[in-house]
Amino acid sequence: MMKKLVLGALVLVAAVLLAGLLVPRRQKPPRFRTEKVLRGELVSTVSATGTLAAVVTVQVGTQVSGTIKELLVDFNSTVKAGQVIARIDPALFNAKVKETLGNYQSALANRDKAAADLADARKNLERSRQLFDEGIISRADLDTAETRFQVATAALAAAESAVTQNLGQHEQAQTNLQYATITSPSNGIVISRNVDVGQTVAASFMTPTLFTIAQDLTKMEIQTSVDEADISKVRVGQPVTFTVDAYSTQTFGGTVAQIRKAPILTQNVVTYVVIVSVENKDLKLMPGMTADVTIEAVRLRDVLKVPSASLRFKPESEGTGDGTGARAAEKVYALRAGAPVPIPVKTGITGDGYVEVVSSEGLLENDEVIVEQLVEKKSAPKAAGPGPGL
Repeated sequence: MMKKLVLGALVLVAAVLLAGLLVPRRQKPPRFRTEKVLRGELVSTVSATGTLAAVVTVQVGTQVSGTIKELLVDFNSTVKAGQVIARIDPALFNAKVKETLGNYQSALANRDKAAADLADARKNLERSRQLFDEGIISRADLDTAETRFQVATAALAAAESAVTQNLGQHEQAQTNLQYATITSPSNGIVISRNVDVGQTVAASFMTPTLFTIAQDLTKMEIQTSVDEADISKVRVGQPVTFTVDAYSTQTFGGTVAQIRKAPILTQNVVTYVVIVSVENKDLKLMPGMTADVTIEAVRLRDVLKVPSASLRFKPESEGTGDGTGARAAEKVYALRAGAPVPIPVKTGITGDGYVEVVSSEGLLENDEVIVEQLVEKKSAPKAAGPGPGL
């Protein structure tokens, strides 16, 4: 009797399971995530990264070699044009000035002596000509007087050349002595010092840089690199916003000042340098800071715009079922009466996650457009328990 009951129970369970498989389940309608079509402002931007720098930076060097004797400024020192900022030991230069001065004075004395010899030779020649005309001296004596005059003339010319040469050497020595005193070429702030007292600098091949002076840190610039795909959107005068890591919660402003046409090729990527002018009146920004730049390319007001994701949406029935299939024709799907309705659109600029709708076939403000099809999570089937009595 027990076996019959167990067998009957198993038959009943199998019948119930078979009925569940044969009776079709009622399919739930698809669910979608939507966003509204909006009307308002749309801004298209170009993003880039750059480095802050002073607008004008002057590298101060030395034109003479020697040992640094005195440093009168340091990092962050404010300097004026003509202010003495360093001195090279002038001992050798002073000695050279004295040496060349002595040579110059000696050359002057030699010139005066040569001038006196020439004057004497001229008088002797005049007397010799008179005596020759009177028949008192011979032709040979006259020729000797003429030769002496010519030699004296040449000697004076050589002495005058020596004077000029020694004067030049003396002036050069004086100039080198002046170069030993290093002055600031302009007003500004010292942002770099590359020497210390006692250090020897050599100016034989190229001028060594002692200081770097930024003329005016209240006006700075950002040198950014813009990709070739975006450079056509950038124009001089466009507004710019940027942030720096030092003030991550603050946004600074600037203006596109220059677009350099020389291409820069880095790892097969072509970029162009765009200079952004920046006001820095509070001196928060410092040279060398990295800036994340956003250039405002286009700003439109009172335009119809749809979420960018709505242009990528595609119903599962039209694609592979991933809900993100791309298509050639631009269209969005509006949710109407619970079903997606395709609406062809012509789009314009993109910005802030939205796309401008230039024209459409019936798309209106506040319409709900589909951005994603929600997928129902399937629950795992419950394991069947043992039959009664087992």
